[in-house]
Amino acid sequence: MSGLRYAVLGPLGVLRDGRPVSLGPLQQQVVLGVLLLQDGRPIGLTAMIDAVWGDAPPASAVNLVQRHVSALRRVLEPDRPARATESRLTWTAAGYRLAVAGDALDLADFEAAVRRARNAREAGAAKVAAAELREALRLWRGPLCDGLSSPLLDAERDRMADRRLAVLQDRIELDLAGGADPAIIDELRRLIDAHPLRERLHELLMLALHRAGRRADALAAFQLVRRTLRDELGVEPAGPLQQLHQRILAGDPSLLPESGRPIVPPPRTSAPAQLPHAPSGFVGRAAELDILNRMLEGDPPPGATAALTAVCGTAGVGKTTLAVTWAHSVRDRFPDGQLYVNLRGFDPSSPPLDPGRAVRGFLEAFAVPPERIGPDLDGQAALFRSTVAGKRVLFLLDNARDAEQVRPLLPGSPGSLVLVTSRDQMLSLTAIDGARIVPLGLMSSGEARELLARRLGAARMDAEPAGADEIITRCARLPLALSVVTARAAANPQFRLAAVADELRRAHGGLDVFGAGDLATDVRAVLACSYRALTRPGARLFRLLGLHAGPEVSVPAAAAIAAEPTVSVRALLDELARAHLIEERTPGRYGQHDLLRAFAAELVTTNETAGDRRSAFGRLLDHYLHTAYAADRSLNPYRDDPIEPVPAGPGVPIERPAGLHAALSWFATEEPVLLATLRTAVRDGFDTQAWQLAWTLTHVLDREGHWHDAAAVQERALAAAIRSGDPRGEAVSRGCLAYAYIRLNRLGEAREHLRRAGEIYERLGEYVGRGHVRRTLAWILDCQGRYREALTEAEAAFEMFRRGGSRTGQARALNAIGWFRSQLGEPEIALVHCTRALTLLRETDDRFDQAYTLDSLGRIHRQLARPDRAVDCYRRAAELYAEFGDRYNEGVSLARLGDALAETGDHDDAVRAWARALRVLDELGHPDADDIRRRLGLTS
Repeated sequence: MSGLRYAVLGPLGVLRDGRPVSLGPLQQQVVLGVLLLQDGRPIGLTAMIDAVWGDAPPASAVNLVQRHVSALRRVLEPDRPARATESRLTWTAAGYRLAVAGDALDLADFEAAVRRARNAREAGAAKVAAAELREALRLWRGPLCDGLSSPLLDAERDRMADRRLAVLQDRIELDLAGGADPAIIDELRRLIDAHPLRERLHELLMLALHRAGRRADALAAFQLVRRTLRDELGVEPAGPLQQLHQRILAGDPSLLPESGRPIVPPPRTSAPAQLPHAPSGFVGRAAELDILNRMLEGDPPPGATAALTAVCGTAGVGKTTLAVTWAHSVRDRFPDGQLYVNLRGFDPSSPPLDPGRAVRGFLEAFAVPPERIGPDLDGQAALFRSTVAGKRVLFLLDNARDAEQVRPLLPGSPGSLVLVTSRDQMLSLTAIDGARIVPLGLMSSGEARELLARRLGAARMDAEPAGADEIITRCARLPLALSVVTARAAANPQFRLAAVADELRRAHGGLDVFGAGDLATDVRAVLACSYRALTRPGARLFRLLGLHAGPEVSVPAAAAIAAEPTVSVRALLDELARAHLIEERTPGRYGQHDLLRAFAAELVTTNETAGDRRSAFGRLLDHYLHTAYAADRSLNPYRDDPIEPVPAGPGVPIERPAGLHAALSWFATEEPVLLATLRTAVRDGFDTQAWQLAWTLTHVLDREGHWHDAAAVQERALAAAIRSGDPRGEAVSRGCLAYAYIRLNRLGEAREHLRRAGEIYERLGEYVGRGHVRRTLAWILDCQGRYREALTEAEAAFEMFRRGGSRTGQARALNAIGWFRSQLGEPEIALVHCTRALTLLRETDDRFDQAYTLDSLGRIHRQLARPDRAVDCYRRAAELYAEFGDRYNEGVSLARLGDALAETGDHDDAVRAWARALRVLDELGHPDADDIRRRLGLTS
């Protein structure tokens, strides 16, 4: 990589080997400026959009950012090969990252020089410190990224202007240690003209005049600044300025230049120590503590004047406990004090604390006289920054509502550390103020057990491990809920843990059992604070999500339940995620822990009418039914028992997974959601949608080998179909249930359901339905070894499919006929039927059913002593089953492939095929795996 030098202290610029680089359009330059201000840290796409456009990004913001980043790669690395894997500008899991290591950034050079100056000053080398500050100030060519504008750049420009002025004041103070040069006096007057309310500049001017022998001018300068502050702010000069005035009046000899040292305020007798007591019984959170410790060791990013860290997470997750515990562990590193304030951003009994009150509290902690504290927040914040400038202070800002409540409390100079806790994600604090975020989630199961053991005693835990585990599960691993429950159990040592768990179980997910007698520890009240902070649309969506069965909801599903456009709902989901009332677990999919879901369910019951709840769930069910139907048709477009789903409601978003793999992926992701939704649909009387949704799941559950789930689904579906009075729905559901029962070897029950389904299809005059019944009956007889009877049923099925006009059904029946001819020792006749079936399937392009027929042909070729032909058939069948996600039949074909390979004498390939079959069947928990183990010699 060629050497680059970046410049942001003035107009944005890049030099390559000393020659300027053209950076393209202004917006592209803004993106570069934002990246440079991250100091090599990644910035997420959402944070980048906020930094560039703020609250009103264009609709194409994502594409614009991607386009600008691609263009910047070409600008910064014009010689980089197109397929190179390394780049200065990369996308990581955490966002875009511009690596500046090995290059030069003037802002980084500025900060390095300031750090060297601080170290030199602390070592007593004032001249060296002053020289370093002059070197730092020479890097400035104008305002930060001059000529560019964005929310982040504008905020950083103002912040860095203050930073530069603070460094300039430090340099002047160091220069005055050796005497008052007239040039310094002129420089200070120019600075005061530009910044008339900066008291430290007036203080330095008074000192410079006094050291130049102009005592009267120094006293007059004080009267001038006093009038200015009274006229502009209605306040008197601050303590340091008044003290200097008194020392000049008294002729304090230490102010003269021969003292050889800069003026410093008198030392405090004590530093504030406001941290709450360290929580007892703190357990776990080792990863988060490690992150906080590593953040403390690093320097703040360029543009940040103090180390700023935010611990963010949902209500009751233990943010304050973690923050206070860690703050106590590092308090000795902040000798100038530790300040704490509860900002009450999400308080069940009080409104959020006004930032001005918090600022005034901090000023009082540093003994600032009340008369110096002005009436407006800006003046108070400025005085606060002046008061803590140059100090090493730890600030713990607990329970913050949002970034706006935090910003007035941020110090304006390095050395201090600010630790914020909030239920908000604090994205703005990250994008604009350079905050580092420590996300805090639910406790791990191990941490939860450690908490219970600490509170209840290891002996009690060891005596009832099952009861302890259920308590942890019922509390959703939420520390607040665990603390409430264990406090009650600890207060009643005679209670068995199994009885406590039973009480939680009987609450059926409700929150009444988690009340502890006061609002601060009442789980419902704590969660309600986050809920009340939402916008009205956000609160409505949160309530309606209480109708969703979980475990995760997609953006389209949320749009369906809310009857809102997808774009609007995505913004509302982001609002809930920022408030930690929902968690974006993977892009576009959101989940909640059980107690949040219970809280939402309470709210939707009490705040929405029964009619509105039913309409909302109906829209959700329509979304899942029609999307699952589309996915099933992609999986098996030649399925010949199609249904006609009830029409979806107006505006319900329907996803249409395009192609086999997209459909398989959608089902794999949504399967737990679909099963839970189906249970709710049956319970609440959505009968037609329920049995139709079950129909869409028939093939995917079978292919995955989830036969117990398939049986449970179809049992519910049958009950719903019967209740709906739909005879065809009943027949379809009985056929699907029989299919699942055969897989579970419940053949008698399967046969009875087929008999009743056949009667219904006969009354309805449906030949294709009757064909399915007869073919499935043949399968039952096959399982019982009754091949002659099975052949009769397969031939009857072929006739039904022929009369119903189903070519796919005819092909499947022909394959069955061939299979049973094979079983009856008639391989030549079997070959004719199965070859006809394969030809018909290829004509209709039904590739899935070709796998069944190829498997049959493999058996027939083995009977005809053609093992090589059998190998080809089984291998192709296994490939097709794998392609379509039919795990069980893939395993069976692989086993038969191994048998055929063994007959050819290829023992090594046979072992490999059997091993693959064993892996598949073991994953399904299927008893056929034992036969494979015997072939592999793995059992005695």
